[in-house]
Amino acid sequence: MVFQQLNVTNQVQEDEHVKYKQFIDLNSYIAGSYDNGKDFENLNHQANKLSKQESAHRLFYLALPPSVYECVTELISLHCRPKSPGWLRLVVEKPFGKDLESSNKLSTHLSKFFTEEEIYRIDHYLGKEMVQNIIVLRFANQILSRVWNRDSIAAVSIIFKEDIGTQGRGGYFDEFGIIRDVIQNHLMQILSIVAMEKPRSTKGEDIRDEKVKVLRSVRPIKLEDVVIGQYVGDKKSTDPERQQGYLEDKGVPKDSTTPTYAQVILSINNERWAGVPFILRAGKALNEKKAEIRIQFRDAPGGMFDEDIKSNDPNGRLARDELVIRVQPNEAIYLKVNTKRPGEMSFSIEETELDLTYGERYQGVKLPDAYERLILDVLTGSKINFVRSDELQEAWRIVDPILAEIDKKKIPIIPYTFGTFGIPEAFDAAAKHGYIFRGTYVWKDERAVLVSYKEQTKAENKK
Repeated sequence: MVFQQLNVTNQVQEDEHVKYKQFIDLNSYIAGSYDNGKDFENLNHQANKLSKQESAHRLFYLALPPSVYECVTELISLHCRPKSPGWLRLVVEKPFGKDLESSNKLSTHLSKFFTEEEIYRIDHYLGKEMVQNIIVLRFANQILSRVWNRDSIAAVSIIFKEDIGTQGRGGYFDEFGIIRDVIQNHLMQILSIVAMEKPRSTKGEDIRDEKVKVLRSVRPIKLEDVVIGQYVGDKKSTDPERQQGYLEDKGVPKDSTTPTYAQVILSINNERWAGVPFILRAGKALNEKKAEIRIQFRDAPGGMFDEDIKSNDPNGRLARDELVIRVQPNEAIYLKVNTKRPGEMSFSIEETELDLTYGERYQGVKLPDAYERLILDVLTGSKINFVRSDELQEAWRIVDPILAEIDKKKIPIIPYTFGTFGIPEAFDAAAKHGYIFRGTYVWKDERAVLVSYKEQTKAENKK
């Protein structure tokens, strides 16, 4: 029955049906209880029977309610360990606790039954192509590595946006909120890779050592540097989902103050990043689905172009160069730069981009799904893309005080309408810290739509 359901729900490519059937035939299903030792003994017996030996390697993937982690992991260790030389590897899905205390409690429990080498805390964002590419971009390109510091960079923005609400999962989401669900893990991991010092090698421990070092340098977050919000329904929309606000989702308490949108501004107390704001922003029910990193460089002096700049910007400022790494969708890296507007007789300046869109540059190349990559890493024993216990502890240390203040209702929650760009107060806070959003730049895909619209309008006016 389970595999029949898989057959219905999985979208298998035409040329992969044979492989899919072969994979399904290798699977077995065993029912049991989370807390019954006899069931785990049976699981061990069946595993030995299928592998025809007691020393075969074993990988356990826990996609389970956090409430059962402790009993399940203890029983796995007691009853399901392979005999030497077989290895056991345990993959644990987030959430890794709800706060620093519960996270430490879980880590302490796991350490009783498993070594750190056996534990793979999975954050699927670490398996995404563009997140992994940050290390190569930073350390394999002299043009970037020389300017990757406070002397050249004005601000760093790490953004996660979803265009859907909680979709009936509000009861689960309400227990955690957007800071625990996205910022503490996904965005904090990206920050650590963007900001870390150069590792000694590409080995997992060397990279994770540097990530921990930079997280330890993050200063405590100030209350005034936090903006939180909660979406309300768009009553003008014809889409039933967009009409529904967070508090109208099934399972969400009517007086819930759980944020569905949050922005926190961090500062890193080290020589490379002193004075550079790191703006972490995440939200549900916004205008688009997108995750990206924006490295905004410091102002270039206008000087000789002062008169030309005034014609484009009333403030008389050149647009800042900005390196954008789009994590999803449509992976891309592009550098926003100032160029002369084509065809103009004067030095009329406009923003454009040096663009590496993966779908165009690497046509026909299939990028593996993050989970495909990460599961392969577990099988090969690579821990480069997994979260170590001290990394986890530092991430919770950073956000824990803010979560406590939110729980005490010390930070006002701002309502925003489903489908909007974001919360104005968040953009104001980012601007206060030196991040400049001009709003004049148009991405090439949008530019094509704009040109098409203008041509259509001209044609209609001629009729």
